[in-house]
Amino acid sequence: MNKQPLQLVKSVKFLLTSINRHMSSQTNEVIVKDVNDKGVLVLNRPKALNALNLSMVETIKQVLKDWESKKSLVLIKSTGESFCAGGDVRAVAEAGLRGEKTLGQIFFKTEFSTNALIGSYKIPYVAFIDGIVMGGGAGLSVHGRYRVATERSLFAMPETQIGFFPDVGGSHFLPRLTGKLGWYLGLTGQRLKGSDILKAGIATHICDSKDLPQLEEALLNNCTTDADIQITLNKFAKKDVPPFSLEQVLDKIDDYFSAPTMEEIVAKLEKDDSKWAQETLAILRKMSPTSLKVSLKMLELGQHYNLDDCIHMEYNMCLTFLKNNDFFEGVRALLIDKDQKPNWKPKTLEEVTTKIVNEYFYDLPILKIKM
Repeated sequence: MNKQPLQLVKSVKFLLTSINRHMSSQTNEVIVKDVNDKGVLVLNRPKALNALNLSMVETIKQVLKDWESKKSLVLIKSTGESFCAGGDVRAVAEAGLRGEKTLGQIFFKTEFSTNALIGSYKIPYVAFIDGIVMGGGAGLSVHGRYRVATERSLFAMPETQIGFFPDVGGSHFLPRLTGKLGWYLGLTGQRLKGSDILKAGIATHICDSKDLPQLEEALLNNCTTDADIQITLNKFAKKDVPPFSLEQVLDKIDDYFSAPTMEEIVAKLEKDDSKWAQETLAILRKMSPTSLKVSLKMLELGQHYNLDDCIHMEYNMCLTFLKNNDFFEGVRALLIDKDQKPNWKPKTLEEVTTKIVNEYFYDLPILKIKM
């Protein structure tokens, strides 16, 4: 039976550990390379697992805007063992605890608008998601046209354990995965490795990490059209990949996570005495109850919105999270004090009323439901 759910805490540590306390302005944290009519962005903050700070997302956004009308291809990759382990949430949380609310607002607005830009990018955008890709790292990759995973890739959206929600466009890409897989990944923070990222639909290709330098050279030197890019990616892509590690529980995921409320999802899991169900139940009980209920509603709404509308909704949600307890308490418990004992408010799903949930959803775009 799949043992990955037991590793959730490690997922969050990957997301949070080694992130510097303050937002840095060092320009070499994003290396910008012009290669004739191509452009390469290199995330270069390896000691922090390439976690994004404000200056990094500002640089990425500005360069991408400039390149969209000047280049024929953009490649984004990283140095070190991680593609990108997320955003600098510790800096945001600590600033908020000091009463400095604007840092979080500016950071998330810049990050989210960069995600939207990538999603509508007019030229081919290729992300080498080699290593850890969590939170903000997903936002820099999943919305792009091509996402190349390797055997070293590790994906997760574990935000509900820090009292937040699967952001960076998670409301758009998660509901569009097969069945209710996106609900499961977004609510539990389940990790996916290697070819599972391809099987889930998060990556478009997977290749051996040792082949990435050759693939990069071919993309930059031999490709003049989108068709060339596709041929090159397919040439390097692994064709024989193992079955999806979650294959045996996909029916249960679709059944249980189709329930309209968190209480009903939990009730379905409680009736299943399988190891997978009990592990999943244990994970959900560690999460912020508010985060779970808010995230569930977000996913339901997001399946009807385009990416721009999802980003708009998420930013408003973010502003509410930055006003309330659980985000700051989650980061405190998991990163600052490291006591692993967050004091969620409210403490239970039953105490998170519809009124509380609805406070996170305002100025919503008009639902675009196909009749």
